[in-house]
Amino acid sequence: MNVYTILKYVNKFKHPRLKLLGIYLFHIFGRRYIGIFFDPVLGCNIRCKMCHFSDEEQRKKMKGVMTLDEMTKFGNAFFHRALKLQIGCGAEPTLHKDLPKLIALGKEKKVPWVSITTNANLLSDKMLTDCLEAGLDEITISLHGVKKETYEFMMDKASHDVFLDVLYRMSEAKKKYNFSIRINYTINEDNVDELANFFDVYGNIDFDVIQLRPIANFGNTTYHNFSYARLIEKYDETIQKVKDEAIKRNIRCLVSSKEQMLAPDNKNSNSVIYEGVYYYFDPKLPWRGDFDLGNETFESYCRRKGIGWRLFKSIFQSKRKMNKKKRQLNYEIS
Repeated sequence: MNVYTILKYVNKFKHPRLKLLGIYLFHIFGRRYIGIFFDPVLGCNIRCKMCHFSDEEQRKKMKGVMTLDEMTKFGNAFFHRALKLQIGCGAEPTLHKDLPKLIALGKEKKVPWVSITTNANLLSDKMLTDCLEAGLDEITISLHGVKKETYEFMMDKASHDVFLDVLYRMSEAKKKYNFSIRINYTINEDNVDELANFFDVYGNIDFDVIQLRPIANFGNTTYHNFSYARLIEKYDETIQKVKDEAIKRNIRCLVSSKEQMLAPDNKNSNSVIYEGVYYYFDPKLPWRGDFDLGNETFESYCRRKGIGWRLFKSIFQSKRKMNKKKRQLNYEIS
């Protein structure tokens, strides 16, 4: 199963109530429908200026490591209902020595799509091989500058030379393993110009997916320019250029339209389903505050908390309430 095919299909349904009905039906009939987002360790080896790890006070709060036993208990309780297991969300997963075992657990529970997000600077040959042998479906790599100087400025403490070496090793590994390589490029006014030269630098890498993501304000970061003005001004000669070239190369591209960036607060029907499908775990956050780890299942928890009834009621919520949901920036999927 390719998760992007599902996302593309879901995006075709514009009516939010149909999406909510679909989630409810998948829930009551015991089907897979949730996305699990997992940070097994709260730490990072670099200090991206657009990330909360760039802020010293915030870094002090970002500590903790899940044990293999804890991860296994969460997996036993939740993974059988997951369409996707995303490892690495707000931290660096390759810092955890048992990352391959977490991937293997996901595949043992038949999660269709298991992905890690990494800055790749710690991805040794052994870690890469162990993750792929465990059944990893996708490696998503954070990249915030095309030029070496911009990359190392935006991603403080990272090495562009190491990064390129890992990319080439991953590209070579695709000759043996069936997995996807995805690039996540966060665009801001200081790196948008060089985006036009993306394929001049990285054109020899065997990418499968490129996401071009406009900068978002996550708070407590050392980078503070959240304007979209230059992004919109340079859209056709930078963002659109990469998208067009990606399509020529048969690379899937996830990108916001210029219209979406001009009006980021416009309704996105995917925003209303976010609460029903998004499940996040990390070492500091006991899930929902009262999940009995090791003694409770996803189903028993849902019965106790009335999750099914909440999902059913959400279908009939007012438009006004839907419009108050947290906005999720929409991406066109090529």
